[in-house]
Amino acid sequence: MLRILAVSLALTLVLEEGFALAWGLRGRRELVLAALVNCLTNPPVVLLYHTVTALWGWSAPTAAVILEAAAVLVEWRCWRAFSEQVRRPFLFVLLSNLFSYGTGCVINLLQAYSLFS
Repeated sequence: MLRILAVSLALTLVLEEGFALAWGLRGRRELVLAALVNCLTNPPVVLLYHTVTALWGWSAPTAAVILEAAAVLVEWRCWRAFSEQVRRPFLFVLLSNLFSYGTGCVINLLQAYSLFS
């Protein structure tokens, strides 16, 4: 489980920092905020996802939607409160999370395909 948490957080940090740079964010404050926000939300979401799907029997899509929506709301509040550059924090957070979650899904599909082909 620790490996899953570490890989998920590392990948999320790389992808969402890259997204922040592509969005035009500059300066240490904004990039540190991107990292801190993801450190705040990613580990609990990943841990809860594995808990509710494995132990409680939730379907994976239901768990993903609920937990990612919660992460978006928490991150939006953080960006709204602390960012000096992001003018549309909800849109920024929504798109950055869609980007990183979607990229993670593609990576998982590619891994599954390469293991079973």
